[in-house]
Amino acid sequence: MAETPKLNISKSLEIYNEACSLIPGGVLGARRPADFINGEYPIFLDSGKGCRLTDVDGNEFIDYLCGYGPIILGYREEEVDEAVYEQIRNKGFCFSLTQQFQNALARKIKARVPSAEMSIFLKTGSDATTASIRIARAYTKKLKVMRCGYHGWHDWCVEMKGGIPSKFYEDVFEFTYNRLDQLEELMAAHGNETAAVIMTPFGHPNHQEMQEPAPGFLEGVKKLTHQYGAVLIYDEIRTGFRVTLGGAQQYYGVTPDLSVLGKAIANGYPISVVAGKEEIMMAAASKLFISSTFFPNSDAFVAALKTIEILERDKVLEDIWEKGEAFMRRIRQMLDTYDVGAKLTGIPPMFYITFNKDASGDYKGKRTDFYTQLIRKGFFFTPYHHAYISYRHTEEDLALTLKAIDESLAFVKEKYRRIR
Repeated sequence: MAETPKLNISKSLEIYNEACSLIPGGVLGARRPADFINGEYPIFLDSGKGCRLTDVDGNEFIDYLCGYGPIILGYREEEVDEAVYEQIRNKGFCFSLTQQFQNALARKIKARVPSAEMSIFLKTGSDATTASIRIARAYTKKLKVMRCGYHGWHDWCVEMKGGIPSKFYEDVFEFTYNRLDQLEELMAAHGNETAAVIMTPFGHPNHQEMQEPAPGFLEGVKKLTHQYGAVLIYDEIRTGFRVTLGGAQQYYGVTPDLSVLGKAIANGYPISVVAGKEEIMMAAASKLFISSTFFPNSDAFVAALKTIEILERDKVLEDIWEKGEAFMRRIRQMLDTYDVGAKLTGIPPMFYITFNKDASGDYKGKRTDFYTQLIRKGFFFTPYHHAYISYRHTEEDLALTLKAIDESLAFVKEKYRRIR
């Protein structure tokens, strides 16, 4: 199988070189070139429509990163954008007081998300996970937190500790998804002082294969959390309004005390939610302070209401599951055929192709080669983050993607056969 020619990303590199003199590192966070494959991926995008992206050099890609998850429908979704434009033109969106869309969205979330008796609206996932911890601590009058998963960039949970005094995270302890025994040990040591257990109900750890809950795992976590009088929080930033309209908690049938929602709820507009039991949520009314100039902005509320309307009306998630199941089934067949040490994990709305570690270290090269071939062919996956399927991925798009995956696996198989 011939190697796919390298993309021209000269303009991306030119803009990046300028950015390095203006922005620390040129690009921050998960969008840094090092979080993809240096020299192969574009660094700056120009536009998007449906499930396709165009970079500043004019390269077009069928996209499976979906803005790191917010794009559940598609880029430039006209019905959502028009609702926001109308709000901005006719009413405005940033005021000193709150507009009534707050109540409409809270009612909608209450009707859909099992844990959501009350809601608080913020902007980012990190805002919401941090607010949920503050609420749990105020409600329980306890300090310690048990965590499982990625919960954002704020001091208590960020993985890179530069600039953060240890006192800000010394009461936060990590356990591994599907390892109830680890949580049992932590709670035996700290349970009486624990305010919250926060976790992703579906396992999507950074840079690692995805996991569904083992039988009894979620139930066991809930029982253990309540045994010690702590608050169970589900971080559903990625799974809310994507796995089902009620999130992974509805799909797996285990309801937490608080839920954190975001990303797909507004198809790219910035909004996040802490939703949960009234008794616990009411701590936010008198025992703590949560506020921002921009939290009440109504553009994102309007986008969320319209996005949820479309999700319900057009049975969007059912469509994504149906397409995704067939797509993943075909990928598994390819992985069996080529046997290059690759593994597919996840569920139809969100999945990940990883490479099993081996003693020789070949898995790193295989991973790089596989994803390099895909980006060169015009398919935007990343080696270090799972993929998503959006509503605007058509059967034709998926068929083209499967062909590219097949060719990329064949390339890896041939290359490493020759090396050996």
